[in-house]
Amino acid sequence: MSDSSFENLPKGWKSVPGDLGSDQTAFKGVQWGKAMMWIFLLSDTFIFSCFLISYMKGRASTVVDWPNTSQVFSLDFMGVPVPLLLIAIMTFVLITSSGTMALAVKYGYEKNKKMCGWFILATAIGGLTFVGMQAYEWSKLIHEGVRPWSNPFGAGQFGSYFFMITGFHGTHVSIGVIFLFIFARKVFRGDFDSGRRGFFTTMKSDYVSIEILGLYWHFVDLVWVFIFAFFYLW
Repeated sequence: MSDSSFENLPKGWKSVPGDLGSDQTAFKGVQWGKAMMWIFLLSDTFIFSCFLISYMKGRASTVVDWPNTSQVFSLDFMGVPVPLLLIAIMTFVLITSSGTMALAVKYGYEKNKKMCGWFILATAIGGLTFVGMQAYEWSKLIHEGVRPWSNPFGAGQFGSYFFMITGFHGTHVSIGVIFLFIFARKVFRGDFDSGRRGFFTTMKSDYVSIEILGLYWHFVDLVWVFIFAFFYLW
């Protein structure tokens, strides 16, 4: 920008170039991918918050009895119905996968390719197990007559909230599992050590990418904790 054009700027706009320059200085050392992931997670937080707030408002305002989650989500074990048994197992598996993801990031920064790859693979298997159990949960409820517009257990909107919230979260887990398997292959192949460029981008592979994927996976796990508390326990 020339000096003459800078002087012709309206009052208040003259500080904009300086503000932009200071932002570039402040965030100069921040990884671009990591910053974009944080922005994505922030926007996703708003979406999940809207879903859960809508669910709580709908449940509080309904005049029909809300389904008893202990009854709806019970699972027979040796002929005895155990409340929330499947949900408890799903929660344990997902939280455990968060721990294996943290270890994958740790070994990634230590350049321990073998351990990093195995822990990423373990995380992917945990996520795949969670999705499989959720698919079983959906099929069980559909078989029992639960639909987005009605269900035999109580308030009709229960089904719409359940399929919307758990389906949206399950989609996030499924996407994460796909990327985990891709990253496990890249780690075992040595892409992060050699700096091999990605298939879709020209960026060099780096172990920071595993940390970025870990941020996404921890977010998915954290969201499930809130879904478990508000939807299954309340």
